[in-house]
Amino acid sequence: MLNDERSHGLWEKTAPPAPRTEALRGDISVDVAVIGAGFTGLSAALHLADVGAKVAVVDAVEIGFGGSGRNVGLVNAGMWVMPNDLPGVLGQVHGERLLELLGNAPQSVFNLVDRFEIDCELERNGTLHCAVGDDGVKQLEQRAEQWLARGAAVRLLNAAETAAKVGSTAYAASLLDSRAGTIQPLGYVRGLARAALSRGAAIYSGSPVTATQRSGDRWLVRTPSGTVSAEWIIVATNAYTTSPWPQLRAELLHLPYFNFAVDIRKTVLPERQGGWDTKEILSSFRMDRAGRLVFGSVGALRGTGMAVHKAWAARSIRKVFPQIKNVQFEAGWYGQIGMTSDSLPRFHTLAPKIISFSGYNGRGIAPGTVFGRILAEHVAGKVSETDLPLPVTQPREQGLRTVREGYYEVGAQLAHFVGNRF
Repeated sequence: MLNDERSHGLWEKTAPPAPRTEALRGDISVDVAVIGAGFTGLSAALHLADVGAKVAVVDAVEIGFGGSGRNVGLVNAGMWVMPNDLPGVLGQVHGERLLELLGNAPQSVFNLVDRFEIDCELERNGTLHCAVGDDGVKQLEQRAEQWLARGAAVRLLNAAETAAKVGSTAYAASLLDSRAGTIQPLGYVRGLARAALSRGAAIYSGSPVTATQRSGDRWLVRTPSGTVSAEWIIVATNAYTTSPWPQLRAELLHLPYFNFAVDIRKTVLPERQGGWDTKEILSSFRMDRAGRLVFGSVGALRGTGMAVHKAWAARSIRKVFPQIKNVQFEAGWYGQIGMTSDSLPRFHTLAPKIISFSGYNGRGIAPGTVFGRILAEHVAGKVSETDLPLPVTQPREQGLRTVREGYYEVGAQLAHFVGNRF
């Protein structure tokens, strides 16, 4: 990944190789042009190609270069927002639609992995949201009550049950979500690409979009060495959006998130659930297939951040998992999470027949996969605008975005500099 070990870290070392792709050269004509070869764009391309549409995916760099190849790999149901709060934010109709869609989203990922035999280290044993202190327990009790009222397969575990699952006594309780699981994210996104190619979609890497223009009743997508003529454009670039849609980037607050991997092969997460805690600056943890613990939090591995976050991660691992005496990291990497003002994703019509989903707020795998399918179904005429799981809106820039992004990056360093020292 551009020879930068901090971009994709362990995932680049252990993922199956990406299918061979090249830059777009010359002029092509398709039904749908998809911008961005991540979870959303490749899911959309796969589902469109499955129904016979002619699709071309173009990516500025390569398959899975953005958040799809850098994240923790937790395949979660729902979003950060409490289930009962969604109808209040989105309205009753869209709120309930989104809850149903995202509650079932992990199973959609698992079905694609099974159908296309994607090699991505899939674990289906759920995820654990772990409570820190009494406030954390209350938060999880509320979340459990709301999901159980909707028939979700979740269960609140006490401290002893949590310790058995996590391999640590650091947590007062946890919420086990049996709908969820973990994957090797770069392996998954590369598998989606192979699946889309097998159904006839075309994928072009190293092809940044420089401009779009209307040409009769079609759109012309320009790259440095070619053009795509298409009836529809799907923009699936999320937090890694650049031109020609700067309004999508302006809508998202970048929150950096890092991961470190250490080979332990110890009594940690014996059932391979992935987990995260209830702290404001949260920590996440999971195991890979080979027995490496992947441990992460908010922060960027650049400048002084590399040393600060690495030292914090080592201290935190020894505190949470005291059975791990020697922490020697094998890899460290980070990416950007696109955060919206209300922690919910957005559906936009940017122009006639140019549509986008973005703003996954750290929940990109399952939502990205199902939103890609929804985009495909909308383009194919199967889902009308009034039946979408989100209302159609226009991008709105977040105030003081640049200042706030700098504040969060520096704030994470300060918090981690002192964290777990005493």
